[in-house]
Amino acid sequence: MPRLKGDDAIRTVLTNARTIAVVGHSDKPERTSYQIAQFLRVAGYLVYPVNPQVQQIDGEPSYPSLKDLPEAVDIVNVFRRSEFLPNIVEDAIAVNAKTVWAQLGVVHAEAEARAIAAGINIITNACIKVEYQRLRIQQLQ
Repeated sequence: MPRLKGDDAIRTVLTNARTIAVVGHSDKPERTSYQIAQFLRVAGYLVYPVNPQVQQIDGEPSYPSLKDLPEAVDIVNVFRRSEFLPNIVEDAIAVNAKTVWAQLGVVHAEAEARAIAAGINIITNACIKVEYQRLRIQQLQ
């Protein structure tokens, strides 16, 4: 599967997804990862925080890794630096995630190639909230 490009491909990912793991989800409301995760929850997605440094976020459990999640996820939204992307892609492959979405500034050519070779979608250097709003995705039911 090629690296996702184009509005139709991104729209398909966002409208078909129901569960999102936010890797690097902060418990601090002023942090971008926290704010975007909250936006995704309001939009109707089930969001799982993944952060080994945090036990809970707003009373909900935070998971140390993708492998510890209670169910499969559709999107792995990455709020970690680019050098961590290869390991996150490997974990996403291991848990059968459908898409890895790396936030603005997060790119890694080898990680992208690995995701493509494994048959999972990858979007890099893009904000999931910005794309959701730009494409006027309808709130999930």
